[in-house]
Amino acid sequence: MPNGSSTEAETGNGSGNGHTNGHGNGHGNGHDPAAVRRHPALFRAVARRRNPRLRRTDITVTDERTVRRAVKAAALGNAMEWFDFGIYSYLAVTLGDVFFPSGNGTVRLLSSLATFAVAFLVRPLGGMFFGPLGDRVGRKRVLALTMVLMASGTFAIGLIPSYAAIGFWSPVLLICFRMLQGFSTGGEYGGAATFIAEYAPDKRRGYFGSFLECGTLAGYIGAAGLVTAMTSALGGAAMTDWGWRVPFLVAGPLGLVGLYLRLRLEDTPAFQKLAAEEDAGGGTELKQIFATQWARLLLCVVLAGAYGITDYMLLSYMPTYLTDQLGYDDTHGLLILIATMALLLTVITCVGRLSDRVGRKPLLMAGMGGFVVLPAPAFLLLKQGSLPAVFGGMLMLGLPLVCLLGTMSAALPALFPTQVRYGSLAIGYNLSTSLFGGTTPLVITALIHATGSDMTPAYYTAGAALVGMVAVAFMRETARQPLEGSPPAVATKEEAEEIVTSRAPDPKF
Repeated sequence: MPNGSSTEAETGNGSGNGHTNGHGNGHGNGHDPAAVRRHPALFRAVARRRNPRLRRTDITVTDERTVRRAVKAAALGNAMEWFDFGIYSYLAVTLGDVFFPSGNGTVRLLSSLATFAVAFLVRPLGGMFFGPLGDRVGRKRVLALTMVLMASGTFAIGLIPSYAAIGFWSPVLLICFRMLQGFSTGGEYGGAATFIAEYAPDKRRGYFGSFLECGTLAGYIGAAGLVTAMTSALGGAAMTDWGWRVPFLVAGPLGLVGLYLRLRLEDTPAFQKLAAEEDAGGGTELKQIFATQWARLLLCVVLAGAYGITDYMLLSYMPTYLTDQLGYDDTHGLLILIATMALLLTVITCVGRLSDRVGRKPLLMAGMGGFVVLPAPAFLLLKQGSLPAVFGGMLMLGLPLVCLLGTMSAALPALFPTQVRYGSLAIGYNLSTSLFGGTTPLVITALIHATGSDMTPAYYTAGAALVGMVAVAFMRETARQPLEGSPPAVATKEEAEEIVTSRAPDPKF
């Protein structure tokens, strides 16, 4: 293979267990015991054919340099996608003035956040289109396409005339291009997570997967940093007049860089092996995904929903909360968030490595549990208003979030078998993000104004995390295990030989 991998023979479910019931006798497979006793050799042959013994050539031996290039391309591309997406959330107040000038400040903000949420409404459609397509034609091609669409949509927003220039058509065009952003993002996370998971060796999937969320944080930091620098340099009036366009226009050249990185790589070893089989693509129809994966889809929706609410509450909504509720100006609120995200960025890969050692479930449970107990004291600290108190409150929210960020990108792809992994993950993740994650800023803002309580974000987040804890309890542990439907993936030939030796049947004398 071009990537230095070796995956030649079919291994059933990818676990390579070698034999059935220790002797390949067929018991427990629905066969008539009497028939098995009469024809033991026949049933042993059937069992071996259905579940062949693991051979050295069945195991993918990953190439370290290729894996790192794949991770870099997926993570940097993801960073550019979320740079594009983050710009809007950090300019929400300014964009409200540009595209929705009528009404009071709350109405303008709600209108801007509603437009932010519109992109999430079409994300499931993007997931249903790009996900199964990625299972049919390959992960790399679809990820390149999503990059082009996202960059184009973001660049186009920077060219829209203001409401003062063309009136009603200005917000209409904004909504159209936001929908294009959302449609392309529907294929991004599921594809990038699948791409890294299928390239990484089994024992280091958590570590390499955590770089995907490094890309997410880096994109948010880049967007927040650019918006902060421009706001400080130009002032509010100039930003509303023309400065808001610059961050959107930067997306064009960044998109070309991301496209170049993604097109340089081969597709994943797991997909290349799947494509070489006669029945490749047989499980990629939408109706088959919903019919055969509905239970796992439901688990994915709940997990991603709890994760999305906590993630978007801190990384997308918090600047609005600091400005709208606590009276911080836009620059100070973003600077605090940038510092918080930078700290999370320094430890996220350590969390990913830890998940390879102790498992995904303990860290996910710690993150969800932290969001059950910490939001209330964190928001009480935020309400104190002083810089140390606000920063401390943000760190209290960032601590459980980093447990989720460093683990989820390895845990979610492992929920599904290779043949339908991209499609199932894209559908489940984006359906959940559409219903829960992307609506978080809008829902929280509306609840605050409906209840009059600025503690609403804490209660909303804690409730979501409590549901997430239930979902984690129903997960199976996947750390250090082969992906379902794929052969084991290891870092060295010696490790491959060790696996084959350990799974060889005991000799009979």
